Amino acid sequence: MRDPTNKRPPITTPGAPTFLWVLIGLMAAIELPLTLSDAGWIGSDGWRINVFLYGAFWPPLLNGGFDPLYPVQKALMFLTHALLHGSFVHLAMNSVVLLALGKSVAAVIGAGKTILLLALSAISGAAAFGLLSTSSGPMIGASGAVFGLLGLWQAWDYRRRRHLGLSIQPVMSGIAGLILVNLVLFFALSGALAWEAHLGGWIVGWMAAWTFASQRETK
Repeated sequence: MRDPTNKRPPITTPGAPTFLWVLIGLMAAIELPLTLSDAGWIGSDGWRINVFLYGAFWPPLLNGGFDPLYPVQKALMFLTHALLHGSFVHLAMNSVVLLALGKSVAAVIGAGKTILLLALSAISGAAAFGLLSTSSGPMIGASGAVFGLLGLWQAWDYRRRRHLGLSIQPVMSGIAGLILVNLVLFFALSGALAWEAHLGGWIVGWMAAWTFASQRETK
């Protein structure tokens, strides 16, 4: 019998969507030769710093501390920093969350909006780092984008609980947990944690739940 609504049921696929694997593959393709170079197996030990010079987020570029190496570096570094990592461990940590949360988010809002969220979170993370950090060194990593996914997920949970009249304590506990983890890592890494980028990405994710990534609430 033909479906009277003339609508097909949503198609679900196992595993993370292709665009996430492409993103992680690109980041791995950048990190692999840098790791091999650090180990002395290929190239020279200057590969990583040279890549960072061109692709990392450098606060001094914003305040005139030094000149850009190419015309659009000041703008492009707001995105390119998210493709670079300090090691394969750093890359793996971000990739696990990108795959797990990115898959779930994309299933709700689609690939296009998920890519937009990741991009805006990375940009906001860099902007927050530029505004709040006193560091003159480079900032790298996809953690701003990762925290965008976390912020969106927590905002969805908050909105759902408010809509159903449930306690929002679990959401508040989750946010407190993120703050605690950032504090612990900040001190464990002797201050070498870009918490400002995490904050900027998280804020974009939270705001997205009320804008382009709003999830329809049902009882």
